[in-house]
Amino acid sequence: MSSNVHQLGASSVKDRVTADEWEARVDLAACYRLAAHYRMTDLIYTHISARVPGPEHHFLINAFGLLWDEISASTLVKVTLDGEVVDDPTGNGINRAGYVIHSAVHRARPDLTCVMHTHTAAGIAVSAQDGGLLPLSQHAMRFTGNMAYHDYEGLALELDEQARLVSDLGTHKVMILRNHGLLACGESVAEAFDLMYYLERSCQSQINAMVGGAKLRMPPAAVAEKTAAQFKKLPYKAKKTEWKAHLRMLDKTDSSYKN
Repeated sequence: MSSNVHQLGASSVKDRVTADEWEARVDLAACYRLAAHYRMTDLIYTHISARVPGPEHHFLINAFGLLWDEISASTLVKVTLDGEVVDDPTGNGINRAGYVIHSAVHRARPDLTCVMHTHTAAGIAVSAQDGGLLPLSQHAMRFTGNMAYHDYEGLALELDEQARLVSDLGTHKVMILRNHGLLACGESVAEAFDLMYYLERSCQSQINAMVGGAKLRMPPAAVAEKTAAQFKKLPYKAKKTEWKAHLRMLDKTDSSYKN
């Protein structure tokens, strides 16, 4: 991590925000570190955002220029839904493409706390396949009938794309951005990460199965639908075992995400 980021004092940020906002900052920073650990990064690009608790409709997003393993609670930038910077501890500003995608979802879906967008090799590969995500694995069958698609329109810099993006997302929490990457949203940071982790694993399994060259075994549609329904009966709980285990891993290896 760069020295200037190391030297950024957490106390000054923590002292000027509410306890609820600080908790949101720590959770979001943890999510960035976990995404880096599981190799879901694209240098300094792509984003994870989290709604700030309170009536202001602000959200947190990464400071432009930081690698995901550099991000901590006090480096996150707080912005309005209209893109106005409220608090920028590093002075780095934000990436406009991240603002366009994330603000669109936060504005349209008040039920969602966290929005996660990635450009992974497997995610991009599946996004470029005409059939999209196939029910080739148990992980993938979890998303049968429970995900959306959005066609590529160029770099996400134009505000008029926001309406089409949220229309395509609808009431879903997961979407494949065609020829682009993956999007996962959650009612908590933990849920968004959980969905993205298994969506990413689904894409990895699909690409690996295809590369193997053997004839693919596609389960009956009824089985895929049954599996999706079974997963749907197991609603994600933000404090369940996986997230706690992930935080323990971070705390053992590098707890600076809390700074």
